[in-house]
Amino acid sequence: QVQLVESGGGLVQAGGSLTLSCAASGRTFSSYTMVWFRQAPGKLRELVAQISSAGGTYYADSVKGRFTISRDNAKNTVYLQMTSLKPEDTAVYSCAARRVGAVDYEYWGQGTQVTVSS
Repeated sequence: QVQLVESGGGLVQAGGSLTLSCAASGRTFSSYTMVWFRQAPGKLRELVAQISSAGGTYYADSVKGRFTISRDNAKNTVYLQMTSLKPEDTAVYSCAARRVGAVDYEYWGQGTQVTVSS
C-alpha cells in the first residue's frame, strides 16, 4: 500500500521554526515531483512549495525566503523547513506526489497541523 505520512507539526510561537517530514512508503518516489500544500480554515488550499525529481524548487511568494523544501531519495522523504513563522502560516500542511508530466496528484498524505501563536 502506497502511503505518504506527514509529521513534525505542532504549536510554535511567532518567529519560531518547525520542520515537517513527509515519509513515503510502498513505492519509490525519486521520479515524482513532491509538493507541500496548506489549508487554513475557511481558505482555499494553497501550494506552498514543490521540488522536482531533479531537485528544482518552487515557493509561493508568501513563504519565499522563510521555507525550504528538500528531499532525501534514499529515505524516500521530503522535508519542509519553516522559519520565521507567522500566525498566518497556521494551517494543515499536506504533502502530495505527482508523476513527471502529470497534471493530477497521484498520492496525498493525511496532513499535519501547524499552529503559530502570536
